[in-house]
Amino acid sequence: MAPNHPGGELAPVPPDGRRARGLTAAQVAERTARGEVNDVPLRSSRSTADIVRANVLTRFNAIIGVLWLVMLVVAPVQDSLFGYVILANTGIGILQELRAKKTLDSLAVVGEARPTVRRDGATERISTAGLVLGDVIEIGPGEKIAVDGRCLEADGLEVDESLLTGEPEPAVKQPGDELLSGSFVVAGTGAFTATKVGREAYAARLTEEASRFTLVHSELRSGVSVILKYVAWMMVPTALALAVSQLVAYGRDFKGSVARAVGGIVPMVPEGLVLLTSVAFAIGVIRLGRHRCLVQELPAIEGLARVDTVCLDKTGTLTEGGVSVTELRTLDGSDEREVRAVLAALGGTDPRPNASLRAIIEAFPEARPGGRPPAGPAAPVLPFSSARGYSAATLDGGEAPRTWLLGAPDVLLPAAHPQLAAAARLDEQGLRVLLLARAARGRGAHDPDVAAGARPAALVVLEQRLRPDAPDVLRYFVAERVGTKVLSGDNAVSVGAVAARLGLPGAEDPLDARTLPDDPDGMAEAVERGTVFGRVAPRQKQAMVGALQSRGHVVAMTGDGVNDVLALKDADIGVSMGSGSEATRAVAQVVLLDDSFAALPAVVAEGRRVIGNITRVATLFLLKTVYSVLLAVLVVLFRVEYPFLPRHLTLLATLTIGVPAFLLALAPNTERARPHFVRQVMRYALPGGVLMGAATFATYMLARGHYTGPGALTAETSAATLTLFLVSLWVLAIVARPYTWWRICLVPAMGLCFLLVLTVPELQRFFALKLIGMAVPWAAVAVAVVASAGLELVWRRAGRRATV
Repeated sequence: MAPNHPGGELAPVPPDGRRARGLTAAQVAERTARGEVNDVPLRSSRSTADIVRANVLTRFNAIIGVLWLVMLVVAPVQDSLFGYVILANTGIGILQELRAKKTLDSLAVVGEARPTVRRDGATERISTAGLVLGDVIEIGPGEKIAVDGRCLEADGLEVDESLLTGEPEPAVKQPGDELLSGSFVVAGTGAFTATKVGREAYAARLTEEASRFTLVHSELRSGVSVILKYVAWMMVPTALALAVSQLVAYGRDFKGSVARAVGGIVPMVPEGLVLLTSVAFAIGVIRLGRHRCLVQELPAIEGLARVDTVCLDKTGTLTEGGVSVTELRTLDGSDEREVRAVLAALGGTDPRPNASLRAIIEAFPEARPGGRPPAGPAAPVLPFSSARGYSAATLDGGEAPRTWLLGAPDVLLPAAHPQLAAAARLDEQGLRVLLLARAARGRGAHDPDVAAGARPAALVVLEQRLRPDAPDVLRYFVAERVGTKVLSGDNAVSVGAVAARLGLPGAEDPLDARTLPDDPDGMAEAVERGTVFGRVAPRQKQAMVGALQSRGHVVAMTGDGVNDVLALKDADIGVSMGSGSEATRAVAQVVLLDDSFAALPAVVAEGRRVIGNITRVATLFLLKTVYSVLLAVLVVLFRVEYPFLPRHLTLLATLTIGVPAFLLALAPNTERARPHFVRQVMRYALPGGVLMGAATFATYMLARGHYTGPGALTAETSAATLTLFLVSLWVLAIVARPYTWWRICLVPAMGLCFLLVLTVPELQRFFALKLIGMAVPWAAVAVAVVASAGLELVWRRAGRRATV
């Protein structure tokens, strides 16, 4: 790509009072041909090459591949079955991730930010990837700045750069100022020229993404990596010792010794665990895609399972985004015609009005586009900001220009003002109330103390429509013991009334966030105790999320407005509405494209299903690793032949791990995920694997003392295989709990398949399994029963320790 030059051939800055026309079609085509395009890839999914590489080029695939090639040379085809299984597993993993990629990419296109650019003097919305160097881009409240640029036009433009620079206060931008990609507009409007695009942009240089975000931590993936690292360290010396013992110590034929050595090494590799994790994540993405949920980071599915607290913004979440004016109350003898005229004029001052101002525009036709306000702005307006709680504009009209304010009554008026009582009565009904006030004489819109001494002129009463699905969602969270906190910038009493109408427990005691303690411990205690909070500033939302996290909570934050961005970014899981601002969609890990609040239970349930099932089936894989290592150690210490060929363990792994684990990983599971994945899994896998290995080796040694003659080794192997299968089947019965009809059928179905192998002559010969006599097979069953009882006790003890 050609370099970006801030001072290069860009769109010219127009003289004052003129509007920049932007690039021509010919200039866009020329710059596209030169590669001066915003070619930052979507972060929704990996490339196809990355997916194939991640599934094929793994440490354990390399080990299995080498062993497979060895077995193809020295042993019959049935001893090479494990290699074909690995090929099939890898193929399944690739196909599922490609399906997930297709789902993610299609949803990402729907949810992608589409900046407004000027080209040939007209405005149009294009994809972020379609921006070229020198484009003139319009921006407004809640929009993310997609590329670096130089400000051309600014009307009260305030930009929050905290995600990039850490500066807490929004920066006021004037023409000529630099704008950084990854920042977002909190107030005002403007336009800028793109000076750096693609990977040359500021945020792209930081993270190779569109902006600087904290990626979701995946305890599951990091835990699996830790397990695999220790397995590799343990496997290498054990495998070497086993190979030497089989090749040197016993004088067997070379091919038979290699086959037995490989039979001991292959089951040490928990190769299916990584595959199953990837497949479960991928299928989770596909299932959420059916609910029109865009998962922008795959590990976010895991984070959803661990969520125990959900923070909700009221507007756009509990209530629908739109509002309507239901009443206008003039105050202190104000003239209603003047008030209506002023509201009409204020509605016409903002080219990108928020929901409340749009309702005012609808209520007063003079403010509609194409209408003619009776008074126009005499000076730059102060746009609405959640941090301020009001907007201001100086209007011509009457004897002299007068500054008017529109915002929250309890922000614009002192605490003891008599008009607050009327506003409070309306708040108690769950209505939103705005105050129109006159600023003191001589104060302009941008005066820092413009609200001081303001005189109330009218109350504008707005009705908010409740989401019909909100009560069911809140009841779901209560039933699942997920704490719910409502954090809103609106009046606390009004928010509490809305939450109470929805049946949220604790809504009857709303708190004004301005009264919360400043110290972290005090805030954490207050936030943990309370349920509904009003007048929450954007920075406070961020601090309140952090306070909950400091108490050990896993927090999901939902929101749709620019005031939610900081909290969404810091939450463990950020959930944005699809119609929300570009900034919220950009920092969220999950985007509800249809704005369906009812999708939240499905999102949380899917996360629980994935992580809960993976935690359970991981036990199956790691038990195999533990007992395989123990068997190899015992074989070396007792200087005997390894009891199994690769075909035996391939059969056992398929019937007791492979097929069941795949089915169990996709089953419903509503159990909330617990932390410390490695500790949870190893709490059972380690003692359970030792029991299984010891029981299997005991049966093998018992059979060695009983059988003699040419068929002795086959009989010994068959007895040991019977014990190991029965014990593994009991482990499957434990992991499959709680039982449903198909889980009840799963365990005997696997047992029936093994019985067919033992009774059908062709299968007996193929797998080299044949039980001889009665004494040893029944002894093998008895050993399996004792070991299964021990495994049951270990499981129950591990379960009790996990709940402590």
